[in-house]
Amino acid sequence: MYTELNETMIREISTKKGEPAWMLEFRLKSMDKFFNLDMPRFGPTLDIDFSSINYYKKAGENVSNWDKVHCSIKKTFDDLGVIEAENKYLDGVTNQYESEVVYHKLGKELEEKGIIFLSTDDALKKYPDLFYKYFNNLVKYDENKFTALNGALWSGGSFIYIPPKTKLDRPLQSYFRIDSMALGQFERTIIIVDDEAELSYIEGCTAMSYSVNSLHAGVVEIYVGKNAKVRYSTIQNWSKDVYNLVTKRAIVEEGGLMEWVDGNIGSGVTMKYPCCVLKGDNAKGNSISIAYAKESQILDAGAKMIHLGKNTKSKIISKSIASGGGIANYRGEVKITKGARGASSTVKCDTIILDEKSKSDTYPLNIVSNNTSTLEHEASVSKLSEDKLFYLMSKGLGEEEAKELVVAGFISEFKRELPMEYAVELNRLLKEI
Repeated sequence: MYTELNETMIREISTKKGEPAWMLEFRLKSMDKFFNLDMPRFGPTLDIDFSSINYYKKAGENVSNWDKVHCSIKKTFDDLGVIEAENKYLDGVTNQYESEVVYHKLGKELEEKGIIFLSTDDALKKYPDLFYKYFNNLVKYDENKFTALNGALWSGGSFIYIPPKTKLDRPLQSYFRIDSMALGQFERTIIIVDDEAELSYIEGCTAMSYSVNSLHAGVVEIYVGKNAKVRYSTIQNWSKDVYNLVTKRAIVEEGGLMEWVDGNIGSGVTMKYPCCVLKGDNAKGNSISIAYAKESQILDAGAKMIHLGKNTKSKIISKSIASGGGIANYRGEVKITKGARGASSTVKCDTIILDEKSKSDTYPLNIVSNNTSTLEHEASVSKLSEDKLFYLMSKGLGEEEAKELVVAGFISEFKRELPMEYAVELNRLLKEI
């Protein structure tokens, strides 16, 4: 493990990975920026002891046969249902354990179509020109303290390229797992979906629970071509000792569609605001999300929509639930620029608070810079109705079963957008709350 962030450590990691000189220079530049940037001035207070973080841990080599994965790691993913899901529902998978991808597989028939799906580390080696073109292009290393930290330490993640007019029958998936105490995980995902192509991508995240905080600071860059479609679905179930600080952004060309389906039910603190930059005319961006904050959790989540092209459209639907003293906030931004004439955006934020100890706030920033566009914002906050609870219990349900039914109805719109196996997983996780 590497526990002290300095130039020597960065050089050792880059050398072990066999990286080109330009990547080492990029890492060192990012590290310097990290030390010089302040913590975010908005959202939850982040009390992170960076000196206690283990910044890099390699658990095994990247293989395409589960029999070659260390038995304890294989059992972890098997218990999570990842191996079963691969066989039933998916066209390709990448599974990351600690700092590196340990298992990756893509069917030969997809490779023959020109689809690229591999770990981001392998993409740097096998497709250096394509990698260089898109890396650090949409999410810059110096945007904030955690994009800089990712730039210095990125490891693992997925690199995907879908050729023009290519559609997959089933989704691709990545799964990220932290098992070590106080680990920092800094995966980097780059997805390029060319003109008139389509991709459904799903992501899962879990971690063991310890008394010492871990840190997850990933970066995702997505490029949606003309008339292309991308759906990115996430169920995040980190343990309560994980800081989940992620930057996700997509840029959408003419007629393209980007959809974020984002579930946040884990971590101690989450700050995550998936973004669509609607660059081309008639581009569309949608985000539907839930945040379920329980005891000792602060989930500060939402979405951002930046309208640049004419007649662009966006929709944000946010469902927040707070119980047991948890805090579930919506924080979002819609910006319709002067040149985005004829644009339209709808924002809908709904919150349900299940007890007197919990809290939820909404922090919207809505900017319209021309008089031909429309923006609608709707927000509602409600407490769990005692009458509704009494009615359900009068039908023979226990109090916890009644609350579970209320929550299930509240998030039903979100569940409809999930891939089937993730909707089943969400049901299971909610029953454990």
